[in-house]
Amino acid sequence: QVQLVESGGGLVQAGGSLRLSCAASGLTFRNYAMGWFRQAPGKERESVAAISWGGASTYYAGSVKGRFTISRDNTKNTMYLQMNSLKPEDTAVYYCAAAARYGSDKDLYDTWGHGTQVTVSS
Repeated sequence: QVQLVESGGGLVQAGGSLRLSCAASGLTFRNYAMGWFRQAPGKERESVAAISWGGASTYYAGSVKGRFTISRDNTKNTMYLQMNSLKPEDTAVYYCAAAARYGSDKDLYDTWGHGTQVTVSS
């Protein structure tokens, strides 16, 4: 059974930091591109960051570039999102997802976690 489980969300003040983790099981993790997405209330799910299977290629949405860092540890079947200088507009449910092909388009991703809430207070 393929499973992605996010953790590390919470409540933080503006300017603070959080580190999200995504633990994968039931799939050959190193063969998959991975991505982080987020969805705020009343808004569409949007791509935040993506990383290729080996980590050589990364993508960041313009709104998070320079503040967020995506990484992965294929020996631990885990992906991370380090979020610094958080802003209230970063408040959303954050999802991790797996895809056979690298990219930022959410339609590429066919395996999703259940999400973790990130709330940034002003």
